[in-house]
Amino acid sequence: MSTQTDLERPAAAPRRPELIDAPGLPVRAIKGIVLVLCCVVVIVPFIGVISTSIASQAHVTNSGGFVLWPDGINLDAYRTIFNGGVVLQALTVSFVITIGGTFISLAGSTMLAYGLSRPGSFGQRPILMIVLFSLLFSPGLIPNYLVVKQFGLLDSLLALILPTAISGFNVIILRAFFMSIPDSVLDSARVDGAGDFRIFWSIVLPLSRAVLAVIGLFYAVAYWNAFFSAMLYISDTAKWPLQLVLRTYVINNTELSSGDLGGAAADQLPPQESIQMAILVISLVPILIVYPFLQRHFAKGMLTGAVKG
Repeated sequence: MSTQTDLERPAAAPRRPELIDAPGLPVRAIKGIVLVLCCVVVIVPFIGVISTSIASQAHVTNSGGFVLWPDGINLDAYRTIFNGGVVLQALTVSFVITIGGTFISLAGSTMLAYGLSRPGSFGQRPILMIVLFSLLFSPGLIPNYLVVKQFGLLDSLLALILPTAISGFNVIILRAFFMSIPDSVLDSARVDGAGDFRIFWSIVLPLSRAVLAVIGLFYAVAYWNAFFSAMLYISDTAKWPLQLVLRTYVINNTELSSGDLGGAAADQLPPQESIQMAILVISLVPILIVYPFLQRHFAKGMLTGAVKG
């Protein structure tokens, strides 16, 4: 029987690195305790806000204005808000700004990013430099105000949309995603006779649903939470968005009068604390409803748009 020489023997497989031992029970217990404490710190105030908004007047008074767990469900604060007044009007304004602003921003950013992603586009290099420049330097508060005033946008809802309609950061993410689309896909459509707009509408946009959902969420959250622009440009209280009302009547603790709540009788108003917490809940609910539907696109849209290209 012939024996293999050292040269004929197969090379030994490389030795695998030793795996790090799993943490012991004490370490896992400490991690679990820290995680539970973090959850409690986040969840308990949120439960308190909801509980205070639905607690009875007597319970709110006896609890010093903050109820951790209500003795029943009382929706008087929400009925008072939705009967009319400044809060309901501000909620309508916020929806108009968020929906209209998100559509304008998403359309403008998508078309700009697609143009910057195509080699040979007119003015591609200078426009790209301008977009990158906007990431490094931003205009001051006074120049922004003077531009808005010069265009006659003061006391207009467009003042809350147009100055921040396009974000350079979001344009760069969209451009990176569009550059990751194989040229063969676009070239095959062009061979079939499709023009640039048809390619953009029928091929690029359907392939970009994940990143568009993420960027749309970014814009929607920014428009929904914006209050500083409204504080600068809007002096008519009828055009205040919800976040400015939230800042005025909740954070600054300004008392809501019966006229602010649709003319309800002063002696029939729920406690101010319940109304304030109800406004806070209303300002949080729309984003909490939308986010779960877009969460599945979040990692894919962000990583694909940021890594490829």
